[in-house]
Amino acid sequence: MKTGQYLLLLCGLAATPCLAAGRNPPSRETPFLTAELLFPLEHWHNHGSCVVECPNGDLLACWYNGSGERTADDVRVLGARLRKGARQWSEPFLMADTPGYPDTNPAMFIDPQKRLWLLWPTILDNHWESALLKYRISSSYQKSGAPVWTVNEILHITPGTNFQRQVNSGLDRLVDGPPPEMKPEEFQKWLGEKRALVANKLSCRLGWMTRVHPFILEGKRLIVPLYSDGLECCLMGISDDWGKSWFTSTPLVGIISSQPSLVRRRDGTLVAFMRDDGSADHRVQLSTSSDRGETWSRVESSDRPDPGAGVEAIVLRSGSWVLINNDLEKDRYSLGVALSDDEGKSWKWKRNLERDSEADVKAGAGSYHYPSIIQAKDGTLHATYSFHQKQSATRLGPDGKLATESIKHAHFNEAWIREGDATRP
Repeated sequence: MKTGQYLLLLCGLAATPCLAAGRNPPSRETPFLTAELLFPLEHWHNHGSCVVECPNGDLLACWYNGSGERTADDVRVLGARLRKGARQWSEPFLMADTPGYPDTNPAMFIDPQKRLWLLWPTILDNHWESALLKYRISSSYQKSGAPVWTVNEILHITPGTNFQRQVNSGLDRLVDGPPPEMKPEEFQKWLGEKRALVANKLSCRLGWMTRVHPFILEGKRLIVPLYSDGLECCLMGISDDWGKSWFTSTPLVGIISSQPSLVRRRDGTLVAFMRDDGSADHRVQLSTSSDRGETWSRVESSDRPDPGAGVEAIVLRSGSWVLINNDLEKDRYSLGVALSDDEGKSWKWKRNLERDSEADVKAGAGSYHYPSIIQAKDGTLHATYSFHQKQSATRLGPDGKLATESIKHAHFNEAWIREGDATRP
């Protein structure tokens, strides 16, 4: 039986008293895990979630929903709310919808003024390279239903004057290390395509997308991690005046590393953990910044497996680091949460929120990916992620269509991770 099916058997979509999502959690010292779907499985594509805790203790989640952003224009950003003390998520409500265009990859955060921000790309022609980045802000978001938005802006990403030279310099460093999946001539063609794109002003200004929570540095600087599927590199959008003006960091150039997630070491160094879409070793990619996110080191591989899927890292108030991702070199049927007590030098503990059995994998594994994770005010952890089932031939929704996709929420604590099997440092 699959991990996700087991948890749903215990919890049910209407959680049982022993694992009810709204029940006061056990003490932080007692390991616990509860989980439930935000809404029943359905035939619509549901993906790319993000979760935040509101000042009043509610959880707010968002994700994108529709027929498929690469082929259809009905994709929109939806949201749902879990009231503090409640057992069931609200009915989904609309967060953002550009009529006639796909809206995707939403990211949220709450700023020091307690305002809710939603950032997302609108895809202009069903190709990621055409992404137009937007954001909106709300001060009224803790009532039932959708937030009331008072700010609606386009976030124009304008890389610095040295951007082309910096990207080309990064590409130069990759020449001796082509991915094993590419033949030498294919790799040279790939390099040529990237150099041509970075020489085009429009290609440098469009296509930037969000994925994980933005990072607030010292309560003053807003850093929005971005990536481009066209240029296949990363960038930080930075504002020191809460969106009145923006500038960008130097690019983070690897062999298709994307979707950076930021944490900060005790010495002030920022570390970006990135999805790996092309390296030889299929590992989470890393880069560091010692100047508050403005310039970044050469992209290198960590020791954490990654099959080319989203990652997120956070620093807990205990000082431990948490990394959540698909902990495999291939496929997305396993979703792991790793814990480090030495700022990422080693990851001594890991547990799986989802892990399909060998029999399930052979029959057709599910996909549990694109995780979002936060630490709540009570010290516990909340994660949301795409929950996609492939073994659903007999599961039909109310509309009579095959129901395979939802967003899942998991609630657990650091002690639950530590209870897992120790991994090698």
